Amino acid sequence: MDYEIPESLRLMQETIRRFVQKDLEPISQQVEEEDRIPEEVVQKMRDLGLFGLAIPEEYGGLNLGTLGECLVYEELTKTNAAFRSRIGTSNGIGSLGILLDGTEEQQQKYLPRIASGEWTACFALSEPEAGSDAGNIQTAAVREGDTFVLNGRKHFITNGDVADLATVLAVTDKEKRTRGGITAFAVEKGTPGFTVGTIERKMGLRGSHTCELIFDNCRLPVAQVIGGEKMIGQGFRTAMRVLDKGRLTMGACALGAAQKLLDLSVDYAKQRVQFGQPIARFQSVQNMLADMGTEIYAARQMLYHAAWLRDQGKTVIKEASMVKLFCTEMACRVADQAVQIFGGMGYMKDLPVERFYRDLRLYRIFEGTSEIQRLVIARELTRD
Repeated sequence: MDYEIPESLRLMQETIRRFVQKDLEPISQQVEEEDRIPEEVVQKMRDLGLFGLAIPEEYGGLNLGTLGECLVYEELTKTNAAFRSRIGTSNGIGSLGILLDGTEEQQQKYLPRIASGEWTACFALSEPEAGSDAGNIQTAAVREGDTFVLNGRKHFITNGDVADLATVLAVTDKEKRTRGGITAFAVEKGTPGFTVGTIERKMGLRGSHTCELIFDNCRLPVAQVIGGEKMIGQGFRTAMRVLDKGRLTMGACALGAAQKLLDLSVDYAKQRVQFGQPIARFQSVQNMLADMGTEIYAARQMLYHAAWLRDQGKTVIKEASMVKLFCTEMACRVADQAVQIFGGMGYMKDLPVERFYRDLRLYRIFEGTSEIQRLVIARELTRD
């Protein structure tokens, strides 16, 4: 087995590491306090090609593959999670449906704009009555000749306020629902009847906004069905394919944050003196550091292997859910131990540990809760 990361990906990893240290980390607390990423930083992300990590070169993207994308996210999430979130939907759930199932015309029209960062893409599935139960969406699209009329509300939509394009899931056949009755639409900003509603107030992940999207008699031509006429009713299948990769990249985000917390904890434990010696000499602290390092090591092997499998064209439904489950729960355990090692200072907003602790809690919820991941894993294990 060859565990070497290809040189091209290693160079990309080093580039992102320098970008994080030079441009992102110095303003991470500013982003937290102002709840916004400065536009000049977003432009630097565009210049680095970060909005097109997953998009093929023919559309102006970098086409890094799953492993390459995971390596980039691992580095980006060693600072404020909002930076990764800003590019995440354009590389994943916002654009992947068009990349996988879109018509050639849709791909030519949208993917170059997304890859360049000119347009931001988002993914609109969740609703007040449809979170983990994604098949229970109520947003409806009724066909009238060569158009569909959308009505409904989506919520918790990441980047919804800055998105120029939304992949929207709507019911087109109430009887069939997930078995041929849900359709995916590409809805552009400015389409009559499409507006941004409430920007949600969250416990963490400040600088990255989640929003309500409202569709009030929003009329779309059939050409805006992702994949065209033949894909009417197949949107749920598209959504599930999109989420597989998203679960791997969420694992990478959790891994990057956990690694940063371990690094911070080791440094602090060496410097913090109590009872006349650094706390790193106390066995109780050593045990926490050892557990943190061991879990991070296990998570990294798991993530890289599953990402590699996907890049080889393998089906990774089970593995992706295992990665999402283990990495996100591991990162929360690491964050809790980091706060304990830092003691009272770990609870203070003056240090980044407190921010990581809040931000990481969301990772066990979005793009499929831990409970849903266990259901998927068990289903795959017991499948005939």
